[in-house]
Amino acid sequence: MRNDTIAAIATAPGNGGISIIRISGPEAENILCRVFKPAGGITQTPFESHRMLYGRLTDGSETIDECMAVLMRAPKSYTREDVAEIHLHGGDFVVRCGLELLLREGARLAEAGEFTRRAFLNGRIDLSQAEAVMDLISAQGEQAHRAAIRQMDGGAASFIRPLSDRLYELQAGLAACIDYPEEISDEEGAGMLRQGLEELIHKLDESIDEHTSRLLHRGLQTAIIGRPNVGKSSLLNALLEEERAIVTSVPGTTRDTIRGEMILNGIRIELTDTAGIRETEDPVERIGVERSESAWKNADLTILVLDGSSKLTKEDSRLLKGLTGNAVIVINKADLPQVLSADDIRDIQPAAKQITISAKKPEMLQPLKDELKRQASVSDQTALTQPRQLDAAKRAAAHLKDALGTVENYTPDMAATDLQAAQEALSEITGDKADEKLLDRIFSQFCVGK
Repeated sequence: MRNDTIAAIATAPGNGGISIIRISGPEAENILCRVFKPAGGITQTPFESHRMLYGRLTDGSETIDECMAVLMRAPKSYTREDVAEIHLHGGDFVVRCGLELLLREGARLAEAGEFTRRAFLNGRIDLSQAEAVMDLISAQGEQAHRAAIRQMDGGAASFIRPLSDRLYELQAGLAACIDYPEEISDEEGAGMLRQGLEELIHKLDESIDEHTSRLLHRGLQTAIIGRPNVGKSSLLNALLEEERAIVTSVPGTTRDTIRGEMILNGIRIELTDTAGIRETEDPVERIGVERSESAWKNADLTILVLDGSSKLTKEDSRLLKGLTGNAVIVINKADLPQVLSADDIRDIQPAAKQITISAKKPEMLQPLKDELKRQASVSDQTALTQPRQLDAAKRAAAHLKDALGTVENYTPDMAATDLQAAQEALSEITGDKADEKLLDRIFSQFCVGK
């Protein structure tokens, strides 16, 4: 399949200024010559590489569209194959006609991610860089964008390859111990191997940051919880600066979770307004309470909203006592006479962060926004960002720890199997060792045309 020619629409569906069809493979130039007629009747055979030409996309004597076309000859192309692009007027009908024409002329419809897969198989990028392409496409905040750019520049590979090279050195040293026991004693070999393993384990453990990876890929998942009528929906609307949730003075108005997204300083934050948590006999409201508790359990950050104009209720106290992990207590309704004091809260949650606001006054939301920024901020210098990469790094570290235990308790030669398993796990990150099932799983997540 790598030797055929593929084609796909590379732009998003729908009407727009431009739609692009991409072709890659050995027949890309021949197909382009048959369907594209440069303006002025000039026959461009062969095409000049990397030069955009104006002309018409034609099906025999029929003109499909005025367009621009460019040929990029291998290896100076995205896939390191001959690649052609046809830039049409945006619109579903025109671009669909163009794609059908290319398929009749001998191209095959590309699979999801097949252009990037060919770039990987042809050695233009490694597997971590290929994954970064999809991260860049899906990035919804500045932090995710910067991390994706760093990975496309080889961030993961520049971290993993030196570790892999060092592991090869340790394996070579172990082989020398086994082959030349009269020159290298078990004690000497074990000492060198132990030090090297400890260094590798330390570096891998430091790189395994699942929290950062999760924030980069899905943003800060924030649950807004509290008993009914404390202002949770008003707070959601105020943070989003839109009327996303219905707000009334009737307790229990919100019966289900309501989600919204915001960007603060390039950081994506997903807010979930939950139904008021309280004991209820209403079956519909009870389902809403159960969903609220589920959102609370799965959040990266919990915002517990309390009504500053009233004393703590039994529901407030229960929620305060149940706060675990990462949480902020927001005392709302600061525009009303205050009854609830910070000391009342400290009696139950002495260490929890407290912020006083009024959801009706936008200028009072800044301290909460600053806290959200702080919670969502991560380093864009993280070496490993993909969950798949972290899983492989964890397996590599586990094998190295097993090898270290073997070296300390037995003879060095018995660690060879674990060292090889660790090497294979590291190779999965860059794709130096990757089977078809792994590639299928990764590239199936891509869009068609990329």
